[in-house]
Amino acid sequence: MKRLAPVLIALLLQPACRTIKADTYDRTKVDTTPVDGGTYVEASIGDASFLNPVLATDSASNDINNLVYTGLVRYDKDIKLIGDLAESWEITESGRVITFHLRKGVTWHDGKPFTSDDVLFTYHVLIDSNTRSAFSADYELVEKAEAPDPYTFRVRYKQPFAPALESWGIGILPKHIWEKGDVNENPANRHPIGTGPYMFQQWVTDEKIVLVANPNFYRGRPHIDRYVYRIIPDMSVQFLELRQGTLSSMTPTPDQYNGYQEFFNGYQKFHYPAFQYNYMAFNLENPLFKDVRVRKAIALAINKQEIIDGVYQGLAVPATGPFPPTSWAYNPEVRPVPYDPEQSKRLLAEAGWKDTDGDGILDKDGKPFSFALVTNQGNKVRESMALVIQDGLSKVGIHMDVRIMEWSVFIHKYVDQKQFETVLLAWSLSRDPDCFTIWHSSQRGPQQYNFVGYENPEVDKLLIEGRQTFGVENRKPIYQKVHKLIADDVPYVFLVVPESLPVVHKKIIGVEQAPAGIGWNFEEWYIPKAWQKTAWAS
Repeated sequence: MKRLAPVLIALLLQPACRTIKADTYDRTKVDTTPVDGGTYVEASIGDASFLNPVLATDSASNDINNLVYTGLVRYDKDIKLIGDLAESWEITESGRVITFHLRKGVTWHDGKPFTSDDVLFTYHVLIDSNTRSAFSADYELVEKAEAPDPYTFRVRYKQPFAPALESWGIGILPKHIWEKGDVNENPANRHPIGTGPYMFQQWVTDEKIVLVANPNFYRGRPHIDRYVYRIIPDMSVQFLELRQGTLSSMTPTPDQYNGYQEFFNGYQKFHYPAFQYNYMAFNLENPLFKDVRVRKAIALAINKQEIIDGVYQGLAVPATGPFPPTSWAYNPEVRPVPYDPEQSKRLLAEAGWKDTDGDGILDKDGKPFSFALVTNQGNKVRESMALVIQDGLSKVGIHMDVRIMEWSVFIHKYVDQKQFETVLLAWSLSRDPDCFTIWHSSQRGPQQYNFVGYENPEVDKLLIEGRQTFGVENRKPIYQKVHKLIADDVPYVFLVVPESLPVVHKKIIGVEQAPAGIGWNFEEWYIPKAWQKTAWAS
């Protein structure tokens, strides 16, 4: 997840460094026939946690898992579900039964054959109560799963489940690797074997993960030989590395993206709405935040336009709830919470918060209104957003500390274990609006996505109804009600929906922006032979 005054803009400026003048890489002067070879290097502010798609919930793990593993289905460039490990399928009995016909001849990275037994095994792992997965709820709806032959997998649901087909896009695990021992502690969580376009080679904790092209990938060998995922826990340092020529691509901050025009002549720049939103989440089990008037008051005290104009330089829009404007579930009648510090003060007073001792901080029952906002280190955009929030709250009499934590500590110690008062994060969303795992009251356990402890019986009912209803036009009013109810409850302060701003070096050919973004065809990207000797290595 990502996150104005003129003073805050200065916080985003990068330290001076030697600028490497970027070549324009004239493609008319080289042979641009697709060819194998070369290395692609990108960076992450945090290390992966589990190289296992059943357990992983963080973006770093998912970046790697999406290259190592494949599912039965996937989204194409136009965000339409197509076959992956499944060649075809039939949906029968009013959507309750899906029969998948699997590809023949697919092998795991260790050469063992992929069969329906692997899919059935993955299903059993997902529903095992001992498996620490945030995704189990989707598969617990299955009444029966079976593998009648090596290339057929069939699931029957207890009731209709609209996102059923999409749910089988989860990466499939090899039974022969994972059936031994505890899935949560299996060494394969750090040395994965999948069916994807890239094979695992090396993981140096907090330094890098290295993958190599799978020569037997069923959709064709990826052109780029090596993929290196470097852990660089500061976006400023990442940008320095990009300018020094040691990274192939990056998603820069808005000020970086809008500046350095001469340098970016050597890059392909992309710009499209991200399918995500940034938010400030309340721990609803904390007495400070149980009163919805208090949560609304905090939302009213935050100047979103300042965040959009200053931190994002206009490359964002206000978030109004759990769906971004590009989702068909988005409710246009839900308006952004305005910046209104006077109304914020009135609501706080109604809730019993007053400055009785004249120190500028509101208090109630002898306790000052003070709490901490926790977010991850290395993300200057998010850190600056936290300061905007801090400034806004101070003007209505609330003291908020900003605490910056290393990514893995932040996620596993604070978020997963609910050891926080408020956090600043973002959700990168599935295209299907089913958000049961984030908002249903049954999903409040450790390492589950409803880590704020949100509960609304009407929302619970609608989330189940949305899952059991087919067709966009039938589901849309259900999720638009969900949008409004959650916005009214203010379990989060919904902040902004940013633009995605990736840049990719011009040495790399085959990058195509589509509704799905730019990474949908990564295995087709290539580096012309003449440029491979000057390409990246790590």
